[in-house]
Amino acid sequence: MNYITATPATARRSSGQVKLHGAEAFEGMRKAGRIAAACLDMLTEKVAPGVTTAELDNLVYDFVLAAGAIPATIFYRGYRHSSCTSINDVICHGIPADRQLKDGDIVNIDVTAIVDGWHGDTSRMYLAGEPPLRARKLVDVTYEAMMRGIAAIKPGATTGDLGHAIQAFAEGHSYSVVRDFCGHGVGRVFHDAPNVLHYGQAGKGLAFKEGMIFTVEPMINAGKPQVKLKPDGWTAVSKDRSLSAQFEHTVGVTATGVEIFTQSPTGLHKPPYA
Repeated sequence: MNYITATPATARRSSGQVKLHGAEAFEGMRKAGRIAAACLDMLTEKVAPGVTTAELDNLVYDFVLAAGAIPATIFYRGYRHSSCTSINDVICHGIPADRQLKDGDIVNIDVTAIVDGWHGDTSRMYLAGEPPLRARKLVDVTYEAMMRGIAAIKPGATTGDLGHAIQAFAEGHSYSVVRDFCGHGVGRVFHDAPNVLHYGQAGKGLAFKEGMIFTVEPMINAGKPQVKLKPDGWTAVSKDRSLSAQFEHTVGVTATGVEIFTQSPTGLHKPPYA
């Protein structure tokens, strides 16, 4: 795969090449990432039994617009909501609806905010009421797996190093890594090159270079990794109906390591949120 230095013209289109961005792009991504992360912070007090995912989606819409941003998912490939809300065995792309959260549910909320053309893409897990210990453990392991993958990022390391760090930690807890979805390049383009797998062999894959911007968003299943797509064309569930969890950050490769653009401004990184 080829690398190109991103210019104002090339940054706006997907060409299958890996873009290497400069300081202006990193500043744009910080702004977009901060708003998306602040939106997820806002939701920590809203997720509770009895609340519908449609109500949570409306809160996302209002927050993002009030912050001067645009929800990236609205009308993206026909999608009509400001977020994805994935409950229990839903791996990703759950559609907000009138379904009320129940005591013990776990839910991933995925938000992308566009600011001045830059996309801040992030998601977190939330606990509704008091989930069982097995669900809490899955959420904890998934967060730690993501952070271990991010810690592997630096110039000269590879996507295989990132994927191996995630896979080894998840499988060490007898969980599985979903193969059907992956991280992706992001910037002025919502989904761009490269694909970033959350499994792999250390030392293999694409080399990280300063200026790359992409997401790390592992989906970890309590059971097997196989996926089933529902008839709506969006909602992906675990084929064996096992619980699934996901966290997502947008990151950029720096000269010495990695910068996370979507860190919580108030330290609300993972549940339980104080």
